[in-house]
Amino acid sequence: MTADSGDNSAANRVRMGRPGAAGAGRGRFGLTGTSQNFDPRVVAIRPDLADIAVAGTHFAPHYAAPMMRSGILPVATLRAAPSADADQTSELLFGEGFALLDLTGGWAWGYCLADHYVGYLAADALAAPIAPTHRVHMTEAMLHGAPDAASGGPAVLPRGALVMGEVEGEWLATSHGYLPLASLAEVGAREPDPAGLAEQMIGAPYLWGGRTVKGIDCSGLVQLVWAAAGVQLPRDSDLQLASLGAEPTIDAAQLARGDLVFFPGHVGIMTDHRTIVHASRRWKAVHSEPLADVIARSAAKGHEMPVTGIKRLS
Repeated sequence: MTADSGDNSAANRVRMGRPGAAGAGRGRFGLTGTSQNFDPRVVAIRPDLADIAVAGTHFAPHYAAPMMRSGILPVATLRAAPSADADQTSELLFGEGFALLDLTGGWAWGYCLADHYVGYLAADALAAPIAPTHRVHMTEAMLHGAPDAASGGPAVLPRGALVMGEVEGEWLATSHGYLPLASLAEVGAREPDPAGLAEQMIGAPYLWGGRTVKGIDCSGLVQLVWAAAGVQLPRDSDLQLASLGAEPTIDAAQLARGDLVFFPGHVGIMTDHRTIVHASRRWKAVHSEPLADVIARSAAKGHEMPVTGIKRLS
């Protein structure tokens, strides 16, 4: 699946640059005070360009108004720099929104709408925005060429992918093919047991910046299963902890299925009061094990507070 040539041409015609360049009636921008510190993971600022939303608080030579796009590949790698060799930082799933700020040399720079995570995508990973009607609920879903389980298909979409289509019997007809309704949930429907979704991911390989069963990291796993429960979390574990305001203490006797447990630089989800599922660098996979073992390893690394917080899905 790729964006059509007309769509890419339209994107290239929009060369974001200095304020006011896109048309008349737009005023000048200025700082209201001293330029503030920022987290480059979630604030879109480069030495030459910044999101127009930060014009009043951060200085940049030029500002850009984002153009809304959607992912058109099953999974697109978000990178730290415009190079296929640059570090992977996250992934954009099919149908997810992306705020495009610059398009140069085959690379799109901007941020993922779900979590505001900033980075670079291959330009052909994006197309016109969609208004999703369903999301993939199963670990993966085959996109078929016809409403027939025996038909081949152009792609396999991961859990969390967003699609737009019309229901035709037991199928959802989209512009790219047919998806079985059994693998989908309507947008807005909430999964009552995110821990169960995490358990379905056990054995998935560990991948820094990954968000699918083909490769996932600790915060990606938590973000994915909580999104299915209707709670959109930031991308990284420290940002998740800060957004949730988790308590800095833990009482194992009060832990329950679905609780999140945070460690320095790590997070997992409880399946009962003793067992945690997490995407683990140690195990190089999504793994289930006693929480006490993870706490002991964290303490052995010299962390004075091996557990930094817990949070219950409400």
